Amino acid sequence: MVLLRVDIDRAGYDERKDVIRDIRFTIESGELVGLIGPNGAGKSTTIKAVLGLLRDFAGEVHFVGSQRNYAYIPEQPILYDTLTLWEHLELAAAAYDMDRTAFAEKAEHLLARFRLSDVRHHYPSGFSKGMQQKIMLVLGFLTEPDVYVVDEPFVGLDPRATREFLDMLAEERRRGAGVLMSTHVLDTAERICDRFLLIEGGKMVAEGNLEQIRQRCGMPEATLFDCFHYLT
Repeated sequence: MVLLRVDIDRAGYDERKDVIRDIRFTIESGELVGLIGPNGAGKSTTIKAVLGLLRDFAGEVHFVGSQRNYAYIPEQPILYDTLTLWEHLELAAAAYDMDRTAFAEKAEHLLARFRLSDVRHHYPSGFSKGMQQKIMLVLGFLTEPDVYVVDEPFVGLDPRATREFLDMLAEERRRGAGVLMSTHVLDTAERICDRFLLIEGGKMVAEGNLEQIRQRCGMPEATLFDCFHYLT
């Protein structure tokens, strides 16, 4: 079942309206799709276009159902200085009109899983980058969306938090959620992604699973890292 369909003719900014061109892909239920490419290739612009954050946009982005039921986990944590960790969770729950009992149970579980229970009433502005990133993960998983859009999730995470994040993603995929994940960590992407979208110069230069990417490169035994460098 397709959860997200993206057909971008072009998208960009005031100074350049065609940073990306002809970007077309789908995300299906239970699927993890890796968005990869060198710096400046257009990955961040693609994510912004998917999220509806660009004025200069031509094309269509369609989330299944009557609502855009997705969670965005950014590379750089976005937190309020005047709210505690728990108040951040309460704000997210209120925005999604979550049942209070269901919210409390889910929030407690996630805080325990990411080892944040002891600081729930602290202000995240004083936390380390890794702890702040874990908060973004908790906020993303809290509402159990249909689609996750995740930008460079491994930055700042220690190995234990990375393992918890990957386990949670696997659980959400079994539930039926789809994931679009931008990452530079190609060895991890090779292990966990079902398909890859490789962007270079604002256009898709390859799409498919690892075997299809290898065929595109003419390198039947290559790693994703090798294919990445061949195509870029």
